Amino acid sequence: MPRMLDVSDAVRAEIGDEEADRLLAGENAPGSYDCTSCRTPGDSEQERTSTVLFVGDETAVLAFAHASCLPSQVVQVTEEQLQGAVRSIGGPGGDLPQGEPHKAVPEQAVLGVTSGLVLLDGELHPALVVEPTSPIVRPGTTGAGDDFLPLLIEQGFMPVTELASVPPVLHGWSVLLAVGQLHAVLQPSATGGQPVAWWQAHQPLQVTDSWRAAANKHQQVLLFAAPVGSIGRQPREDLLRDALDKAAAGGKLVAAALPLAGT
Repeated sequence: MPRMLDVSDAVRAEIGDEEADRLLAGENAPGSYDCTSCRTPGDSEQERTSTVLFVGDETAVLAFAHASCLPSQVVQVTEEQLQGAVRSIGGPGGDLPQGEPHKAVPEQAVLGVTSGLVLLDGELHPALVVEPTSPIVRPGTTGAGDDFLPLLIEQGFMPVTELASVPPVLHGWSVLLAVGQLHAVLQPSATGGQPVAWWQAHQPLQVTDSWRAAANKHQQVLLFAAPVGSIGRQPREDLLRDALDKAAAGGKLVAAALPLAGT
């Protein structure tokens, strides 16, 4: 029976017309699968299913996702990330990640990223909190100072004085959640091509089931950013919320809602 598969032009270009046609005919596609995004079961005979191709330096892995979770797309990852994704397919979910420094691309600034749930307007929203480990100056300048928030405001992030409502959606940016893990925060390319990674995990970060469920429900993730020393490493979500409230009250917080796996 033909599968209800979506194969994007980008995926077709990578795997070839012959393989794409076999997938669409149901020859090589699975009936049931675990969604590579939300990790819950799917059935390509009963619901729209996206083909997602993870491409590393030397190998590629074809995965499947609910079309409501991810569009069919090609995801460029490092070979190390690809092997980690292969190991995690079908594996159990992880715990809330503690913020660990990872390099941002292309700025190469060291950013700490922590995930958590934030209560706004009576609903829990998935959030990422970004805080550099050192001051960030504007590219091409030297000397003291911290331009982290002004740079983000120029990109469309909004200053937050209190956590009372969901911030506006920042179109063109997105959060890539795949194989049930957090891979990257993407920003528009300066050349108008495919989005590029503003922050990319050296190794995909595990998120909790409740965080992933909230992300799939809202189809967006709230990103909060603060200068170095404003938030700190908070071991619990209530402490993280307190730190966000204090940063907002002190004028040291910007935020935006980023679409989930936006294209």
